Amino acid sequence: MVKGIDPSASMATLFGTRVRRLRTAAGLTQAQLGELTHVVSTRITQIERASGAKPTLELARALDAALGAEELLVELWPYVYREAFPDWSRAFIAHSERAVSIRQYAAHLVPGLLQTEEYARAVLSLGMTLDGGAEQLEERVAARMGRQERLTAPGRPELWVVLDEAVLKRPIGGDDVMRAQLERLVEVAAEPHITVQVFPFEQGGHDALGGSLTVLTLPDGSEVAYTEGAHYGQLVEEPADVRHLSGNYDRVRADALPTVMSLDMIRSAMKGYYREANVPSRSERRRLAQEQLQQSGGRRLRGGRRRVHGRRARS
Repeated sequence: MVKGIDPSASMATLFGTRVRRLRTAAGLTQAQLGELTHVVSTRITQIERASGAKPTLELARALDAALGAEELLVELWPYVYREAFPDWSRAFIAHSERAVSIRQYAAHLVPGLLQTEEYARAVLSLGMTLDGGAEQLEERVAARMGRQERLTAPGRPELWVVLDEAVLKRPIGGDDVMRAQLERLVEVAAEPHITVQVFPFEQGGHDALGGSLTVLTLPDGSEVAYTEGAHYGQLVEEPADVRHLSGNYDRVRADALPTVMSLDMIRSAMKGYYREANVPSRSERRRLAQEQLQQSGGRRLRGGRRRVHGRRARS
């Protein structure tokens, strides 16, 4: 072990310790390993001492190949990558990966689980200082796309997304990127475990208006919530606070347009023009939602709705 380095301190130190052991076993100096992986020897020193910038995925692959690590370093890399995020963000990602139900209200952007690659790239390029430049950007895009695999894997979660109308009207990445993103929303909404609704401007304000909101149901039936603004995020685990946020979400979902009307609004935006929706009254929307429930046998609505403490979720 390198003096002063505790491999249990972080995944970066564990990664660095593995690199050093493999390099030593291979009889290579840091300079020689740097030549094999096309980086300067000081970069190898930084990795082994867990100092400086974290290794990129491309470098992890190069180290794996040069040291004959049989994908060990590549498998460790995602855990090293996550350490670049705050504790609350890493905890939220971990909860998301095992959630059985994901309910989201998106105030400004299409949620990451439903983003196209080009839309994600445009989003991740906004207002961010990436130390690794274009390479780091591509790694973050790849990580986001990788998390979407949960939606098609065995044990996939139920996903219910409410998009603020502003999400449809903000052309992130330009017209072509936005049109492809809207097409993606229509496509995924056809999946039995995914529901997409739109919250129209005409409904005015609501309890979740300040930012985006996600409520996760975990395998044991417990729930956690996550709120996010432009420059912050907060993981909420206190049961009473989670119940409050879950109730906020259910009210937003109840006041959103029914699925059929929501998809019609998305298609209108996708065609390059915006047709003002004839937003029905609340009682009319409830009637339409009830008809959808009867037509689908309740399959999709039951999948996403949970009873809120002290309040019955509205249709």
